[in-house]
Amino acid sequence: MHRTHIMMLFGGESPEHEVSIASARNVYAALDDRKYDVTLCYISKDGHWHLIDDLSALDGPHQLLLPMLGGKHFVAQPSGKSFVPDVLLPILHGPNGEDGSVQGLAQLMHLPIVGCGIIGSAVCMDKEVSKQLLRQAGIAVAPHLVHRQHEPLPDFGHVSLRLGSPIFVKPANLGSSVGVSKVTDKAEFIKALGAAHTHDKKVLIEQAIKGREIECAVMGNDNPEASGVGEIKPGEDFYSYTDKYDTTSTAQIILPAELSQDVVRKIRQTAIAAYKTLQCRGLARVDFFVTEDDTIYVNELNTMPGFTNISMYPKLWRAEGLNYPQLIDKLITLALEP
Repeated sequence: MHRTHIMMLFGGESPEHEVSIASARNVYAALDDRKYDVTLCYISKDGHWHLIDDLSALDGPHQLLLPMLGGKHFVAQPSGKSFVPDVLLPILHGPNGEDGSVQGLAQLMHLPIVGCGIIGSAVCMDKEVSKQLLRQAGIAVAPHLVHRQHEPLPDFGHVSLRLGSPIFVKPANLGSSVGVSKVTDKAEFIKALGAAHTHDKKVLIEQAIKGREIECAVMGNDNPEASGVGEIKPGEDFYSYTDKYDTTSTAQIILPAELSQDVVRKIRQTAIAAYKTLQCRGLARVDFFVTEDDTIYVNELNTMPGFTNISMYPKLWRAEGLNYPQLIDKLITLALEP
């Protein structure tokens, strides 16, 4: 029986390195070895691509994997052994993984890749660009400003007058709430800008939308489908990195979200509209805020959402009757579509 050769990429250079490893362990466990021949590629924090035998042995020494552009294969060094995958499976989060860079490499190698392509990955990673495109498409997003590292510090009084208080300060190109701060005064604002700029030269300053945090999973290429919706109830002041991943987190996931059928229908329709607007393919998780009067705002799209034990994306599809191995099978099938 022919087995599809998958090269699974994980780790990466972004601050979401550990989340990627946790997701990769789950995905690897779900891959049926009767269907798939899996090559593991661990990307270290310094950006080197390593051929590894199993997920329990990330520390070296390992052979390096070098891409052969246009050749559809990788070469291990120093052995010289070639690896010819049928498809790349990038379980990577954040910059240099989820932002179009690895997707561009796949295109140069003439290899299919699970998930979005270059454009969809890049625009969804950049919160400023994605919000501009969504707003132009008539999809509501939170009012915001942008600060670039070379610019003078904005005046908190002017910012709060325009956006209200509290406000959120976040890196424009990062996920998992890394570098995100909720601020209410000038001192917090200056500190938050500094923290966000350690991760990105461009920072988003965003109005805090008072509403429920709702998530919807989308999957597909030309005819995407949306799952039901779930709600995140943060255990902290907002859904921070610690609240998402720490074992002490008290955040709650409610499936399905307790919303009217009309609001759920609008969320699912908006999720698909946003997915198409931002040129997504394969998969994305669409995150929303829903206010007391049922106004719906798109917060962001995550083109490679977490696949850990507590991640919402697989939970949403499980609620639709698609278990974890079936979900991975479907994503690989979508990647192999012409």
